[in-house]
Amino acid sequence: MPTSNDPPAPSSLLDRLPAERWPHHIAIIMDGNGRWAERQGLARVYGHDRGGRVVRAITRECARLEPIRQLTLYCLSSENWKRPAAELDFLMQLLERYLIDERPIMMEDNVRVQMIGRREGIPDRVLAELDRTVEMSHANDGLLLNLAINYGGRGELVDAMQKLARRVHAGQLLPEAIDEQAIAQSLYTAGTADPDLLIRTAGDLRVSNFLLWQISYAEIWVTETPWPDFDEHALHAAIEDYAARDRRFGGLNTLTDPP
Repeated sequence: MPTSNDPPAPSSLLDRLPAERWPHHIAIIMDGNGRWAERQGLARVYGHDRGGRVVRAITRECARLEPIRQLTLYCLSSENWKRPAAELDFLMQLLERYLIDERPIMMEDNVRVQMIGRREGIPDRVLAELDRTVEMSHANDGLLLNLAINYGGRGELVDAMQKLARRVHAGQLLPEAIDEQAIAQSLYTAGTADPDLLIRTAGDLRVSNFLLWQISYAEIWVTETPWPDFDEHALHAAIEDYAARDRRFGGLNTLTDPP
């Protein structure tokens, strides 16, 4: 008999979706934590704490839904350092606690963790727990969980260009050999698939410097629901909407489009 700790059963529509209609990589801009708390007369940090619990639920659901192979979560942007020091301190404490508390669950769910973003500015104690989680989960071959921490899409492209420039300067790469593949292999996400589906919570219609290169052909799904209220049913709705879309990648659908 199911218990309160068991993940919900998939919706009947998800049950019927063929594998080729599923997104295999979902990226999420987890927005609205602070506004959710403020609307309830609470300090912003309560929204972040509630949002951390949602991360667990959504990660477990993605790990359970086998066609999904990768989940990328926008945890902390490079622009978030502009926030008040007290809020940033809480976010670092929350991240540290998450990395420690979730390890047994990640191992149970066969989740492999990696970080994308710049390490500079992140407290050493948080980096130590992050590195331990990455190392412990390295051999897992289930869902790949990318934690975007101190991440910015423009900064990622700058770092990639500098990496390529150093190779050119060292005589390891000809300038004319720099193509899309060379750039992709110089990004933080090298070796992984681009997102199929980008989800943004809390209603804003922008990508906020997130995965600028990688989301070129991602389907975008925006919900007014703030991240602390996002749940498995909302995730299913996003997947169902994605599955109903006609993905052309700049071409034509030969079944529906006239020549």
